[in-house]
Amino acid sequence: MNFELKTLDLHAAATHKTDALIILVSAKDKPSKSVLSQLIVNARKSGDLDDSPARLLTVWQPQGVNASRVVLVSSADGSAAQVRKAVTAAVNAVKAAKPAHLTVCLTDATDQRLQAAAQAVADASYVYTATKPSAKASTLKRVVLALPTAEKTKAAKAAFEWAKAQVAGVSLAKEWGNRPANHATPTHLAKVAQELGKKAGIKCQVLGPKDIEKLGMGSFAAVARGSVEPLRFIVLQYTGAAKTEAPTVLVGKGITFDTGGISLKPGPGMDEMKFDMCGAASVLGTFEALSHLKPAINVVGLIPTCENMPDGTALKPGDVITSMSGQTIEVLNTDAEGRLILCDALTYAARFKPRAVIDIATLTGACVISLGHIRSGLFSPSDELANALFAAGEAALDPCWRLPLDEEYAEGLKSNFADVANVAGRDGGSITAAKFLQRFAKDYPWAHLDIAGSAWKSGAAKGATGRPVGLLLQYLLADQNKTTRRAKA
Repeated sequence: MNFELKTLDLHAAATHKTDALIILVSAKDKPSKSVLSQLIVNARKSGDLDDSPARLLTVWQPQGVNASRVVLVSSADGSAAQVRKAVTAAVNAVKAAKPAHLTVCLTDATDQRLQAAAQAVADASYVYTATKPSAKASTLKRVVLALPTAEKTKAAKAAFEWAKAQVAGVSLAKEWGNRPANHATPTHLAKVAQELGKKAGIKCQVLGPKDIEKLGMGSFAAVARGSVEPLRFIVLQYTGAAKTEAPTVLVGKGITFDTGGISLKPGPGMDEMKFDMCGAASVLGTFEALSHLKPAINVVGLIPTCENMPDGTALKPGDVITSMSGQTIEVLNTDAEGRLILCDALTYAARFKPRAVIDIATLTGACVISLGHIRSGLFSPSDELANALFAAGEAALDPCWRLPLDEEYAEGLKSNFADVANVAGRDGGSITAAKFLQRFAKDYPWAHLDIAGSAWKSGAAKGATGRPVGLLLQYLLADQNKTTRRAKA
């Protein structure tokens, strides 16, 4: 869909031609003599509209208004979170009418509010069609985000470009997260990355099984050997700053389907293991957003991607494998495979001499038990990096929560037969998984995002969320300001 930014006060909005007009209303709004303002005043007097979050009133062809449908919706306190709720509710209210042109009038717009509004429209109107011929794609082609004055519109231009880029990135991450495993193999993901590599400022390299063998990535290779689908190791590089500027490295787990291997998962719900590559999808989505914004930073994306399958050559419980770092690993559970592919990617990351490395993975069910489906798990030994990621998540409405990394949690990873075991006991499972990864990330500031609870939804709303593209983009663009300051120093 095409997003536009315009100046429309309520008087101009009444004459604006659109299929559906959404007006965010707050208690701070001052009445005017415009038709729409009077409509709001009357709706309040009648009790049909109040300041409850996302409370809405739909009006069909009101007199003096060009729009076929007008939706008045309360944005409550006007925060970005409330704007997102309000716009989501309003878009859902008009979706059945299949509008081609939608206009959203915001009384005010901080960067966060504008981005929240744009993302809410995109999320509420998203329709998956890739492998569903019977599904009809969204009819929504044009979305206007309107502000009441030219001054506010001018001030919002940078935030608007950011909003459009984020929508593009989240959309790509959702789309590939949703595709079934036979339509989203490691080879497919590599092709997506290669397409990104054709865009200005981005380079892509795809390594195959022979390359991985030469690099000594024995841990990654061991996970892949049970599948007929060949592994791929994707290296994306975005260069927007001087080559001397150290990059941030994003490492995305790309298990395109996870059976659990020999430690086979139970059947119910196993179809959702197509979502086990959502960490990889979030890296691809972030690079899509970077290609639109072209910020003055350097970013590397590393995606180890393969399937975890249980054939006769598959990794077995009790096997000992050798990682790229030279550390040996006793595999006690083949369903703890994500950390086995990530550890080699984390070792590879050191060659870029990064300023920070962030891995993103649907890593543990234990994290879902700890934090549910609201916040992603955040782990880092660096207070500075952890605080920056936490702040980015809050600003992007893509929240995370920091969990501990006390050294005592690593006790359960000790092995009689290797340098480390790939799992400890059930207690603190998300933490012990992070402790395993930490062993391979000691040469640079490192953080781990466990998105097992936030990357997708189950049930009637089953589908990928595109998280944490918003968090990563917010972090990287905040980092751009630091890079600019360093360049001027």
